[in-house]
Amino acid sequence: MPGERRIHFEPFALDLVNECLWKGPQAIKLRPKTFAVLEFLLGRAGQLVPKEHLIDAVWRDTFVGEAVLKVAIRELREALADDPKAPRFIETAHRRGYRFIAPIDAGPAAAHERAVAPVASRDADRLAGLVGRDRALARMDGWLERVRRGERQVVFLTGEAGIGKTTLLDAFLHGATADRGVRACSGQCLEQYGMSEAYFPVLEAMRQLSRDDAAVVDVLRAHAPMWLLQMPSLVTPADRESLAREALGATRDRMLREIADALDALTARAPLVLALEDLHWSDYSTLDLVSYLARQRRPGRLMVIGTYRPAELIASGHPLKTVKQELLARQQCEELALEYLSEDAVAQHLDARFPAHAFPTELAALIHERTEGNPLFMVNTIDYLLTEHLIEQRDDRWRMSAAIDTVKVGVPDSIRHLIDTHIERLDAGDQRILEAASVAGAEFSIASVAAALDSDPADVDARCDVLSRRHQFIRDAGGEVLPTGETAGRYGFVHAVYRHVLYERLSVSRRALLHRRIGDQREALYRDRAADIAAELAMHFERAANHHKAARYLQQAADTAMQRSAYREAVALSRRGLELLATLPDTPDRARQELWLCITLGVPLIATEGYAASSVGDVYRRARTLCDRLGDTPEISQVLWGLWTFSVLKADLPAALEIADEFLRLAERLQYPGLAVRGHWAMEITATHQGEFARAVDHFDKALSLYEPERHRGDALQYALDPGVAMRCFAAWSLWFVGQIDRSLACMHEAVALAHEIREPHGMAHALVFAAVLHQLRREPLLAEQQADAAIAVSDEHGLALYQAMASIVRGSSLAGRPGDTDAVDLMRRALAAWQDTGAQLMRPHFLGLLAAALPPSTDDEGLAVLAEALALSASTGERCYEAELHRLTGERLLARATEQGGTAAAEACFQESLAIARRQGALSLELRTAVSLARVHRRRGRHDLARDLVAPIYGRFSEGLETPDVREARALLETVGE
Repeated sequence: MPGERRIHFEPFALDLVNECLWKGPQAIKLRPKTFAVLEFLLGRAGQLVPKEHLIDAVWRDTFVGEAVLKVAIRELREALADDPKAPRFIETAHRRGYRFIAPIDAGPAAAHERAVAPVASRDADRLAGLVGRDRALARMDGWLERVRRGERQVVFLTGEAGIGKTTLLDAFLHGATADRGVRACSGQCLEQYGMSEAYFPVLEAMRQLSRDDAAVVDVLRAHAPMWLLQMPSLVTPADRESLAREALGATRDRMLREIADALDALTARAPLVLALEDLHWSDYSTLDLVSYLARQRRPGRLMVIGTYRPAELIASGHPLKTVKQELLARQQCEELALEYLSEDAVAQHLDARFPAHAFPTELAALIHERTEGNPLFMVNTIDYLLTEHLIEQRDDRWRMSAAIDTVKVGVPDSIRHLIDTHIERLDAGDQRILEAASVAGAEFSIASVAAALDSDPADVDARCDVLSRRHQFIRDAGGEVLPTGETAGRYGFVHAVYRHVLYERLSVSRRALLHRRIGDQREALYRDRAADIAAELAMHFERAANHHKAARYLQQAADTAMQRSAYREAVALSRRGLELLATLPDTPDRARQELWLCITLGVPLIATEGYAASSVGDVYRRARTLCDRLGDTPEISQVLWGLWTFSVLKADLPAALEIADEFLRLAERLQYPGLAVRGHWAMEITATHQGEFARAVDHFDKALSLYEPERHRGDALQYALDPGVAMRCFAAWSLWFVGQIDRSLACMHEAVALAHEIREPHGMAHALVFAAVLHQLRREPLLAEQQADAAIAVSDEHGLALYQAMASIVRGSSLAGRPGDTDAVDLMRRALAAWQDTGAQLMRPHFLGLLAAALPPSTDDEGLAVLAEALALSASTGERCYEAELHRLTGERLLARATEQGGTAAAEACFQESLAIARRQGALSLELRTAVSLARVHRRRGRHDLARDLVAPIYGRFSEGLETPDVREARALLETVGE
């Protein structure tokens, strides 16, 4: 019959028009990709077709492995009842490919029909996207050649909806991978997740690349364990546990560095193209990664291509606009903006789609005028003309069946109206399925759509299969492995515009109902693994107006973001959850959810705004109010710790002491794990900063007796530090102050060793910084510098601004006064500013004292001013651990500018005040240091007895640390004045 195209191979016939396999009168259903494999083999009957050629031809829009091809071959053999051991149709060439071996008869009219048949709808989009794009493809090929030479490329492919970005990208990727010399993977940002799902398109691309290539998984395990942890389907449960330990305390910077290293390792084998589509819907973390990769200067055979719509950026204020502008200004990216097609390009498209036609030249002009050269609108307009029979095939040629003026009146004047027209021509069942699919997402599971419609999944699958075969609105997207182990069909919209139009057709109440049903279905399906799809569930329940559930899943999505060190996404998700909860009645259940969200919000807020940011204090104060209302809840420990951390970093030590005391009171009454440990730990730190060193050591001993390494190892996730590391760090300081110098150093060595064992970045930076300060206290500048440098390296690698600033101050102090030193003071000033930028006030008196000591003698006035500021801060905040030393340093400054005739009285007064404070605090090390300073004044005046009587009793109390500088100087002084 006219227009019929079949390839016959007894007893079967392959219907190329309806994409169906027939056995006599019986239709045999094949999935689109399986059908395409058979068609490709039939077109090369009798020839060996290599596996890679089949994959390239059928899966040209993505990167898949041989496993996917094997599934299609197995489905074909089942449909053909073909035995692979004794094949009649498809023969396997081991490790090479496949050959179709049965005789075929394509029919006498086949060649003629091919000559006059229009290009099928499945290829119309591809043709439209490529016509007039020769120069664009040439530019992209040029960038790829640079990549082959080892020059990294980041390219933004831009244009409005329907202009053909995806089609051009697909054509480029197909050409790039055709000879298997280049590998490609792609991920798509989804509108329904927006900026909430951290690294969503990158993870999708990595899953795609890893799915059928075990070597990729090995590369990720070696270079990017944190990323592999986010893809649980690729690893065993045992591997997940091991990876979780390795990723403990990981940071955003580590996430970026890991994937960059992994990509470098992958591109060492072959050039790689990473395509990220629809970046106008991307999350912050993905943009961070694109920017990070663009800034890498080392050679690499990596090409990153990001597509986006400029209009979306303008309307939404998406940060991609700023990222792209900065990269362009630094010449770290390229941009290719697609324009609408010209009238000549429209005419070329008609020629390609209708190889033999007799259309008037006015038709191309009409289509161009109506569509303004938008390829998507153009394809839909031509499909409309075909459907309305305004274009028909007569006498083996395609002609217009109506006058051009009549056609002009009939064509809808917008893409929305045109798509609406196509939708209305579907039967009611297909319309309902597509509308429900638009609610399910850009890609959707048959199971979800069936649940939304309360329909038989088999019926929904059959209808979607037909729509996909006809290339009406949706395409086959392969299968989905459900948590039950079953496989369900999955489809995706051909273009986002189709989904948008379908979604907008629904009433608000109908949308909410469908979202609720899909959310309920996905929730029940995933059960205890619901956290894996938390962002998706949150979206469905929010749009279903179930704010209670939406808030719960927003919290879980925020937890997932935290695991990826995606702090901004975690903050946004938590705040959105709190906004939704605010719309619900004020009940205990709502208060409990709000408490969890506040706790979830606190940690990423600390990471993004600093420990002492006012927003951090607000969140934890609100959480504390909720705890008071709900009674004794286990969460009180995390809430109190957040409040205590905020208070202590703000140098509000009275408040910190009160919270630490409350920890201990609660520990007596409640049996929640860790309350007592954290109470003694908090009390130890607070007492150290208050200058109550003996009390601090006492609380350290009590905390250490309760500390269980395995039980408290997870505290690093909730409290940022492992108690075993942090407790020893503060104990080492206090032990030095009270004169237990050797025990102090041993305690610090234990802290550093434990930090190395745990391999948690915060703990490592913390231990190294505290070791640097300890060596500064011991007056060992070279050792202090070494530890500070190590701390700076860890902090820089993991983006730990607070520790980096602290270590830089100590490093500057260690360098000050050395021959050739010119920038130690500048380094300290910059680091002090960076420290203050974190919002922290704690230890500022100590750091100002180090700065004053580093200032040259010629700057006495400035040095005294800095010390006065430090002493004023110490008095106002109660942070007195360094107060005695500040008075001693002031005395040394005053003494240095005093004349031989007098002027030492003020200096002596400072030394006396320092001694009084050190004695009050039991700070034996500072007492000895100040005594030596004052004894030198006595010795200069010939008062040797006073000098000896001052220093000797203090020196005699030391039984350890006898070779440290302070003790050696005391001993030398006593020798000069006579013991």
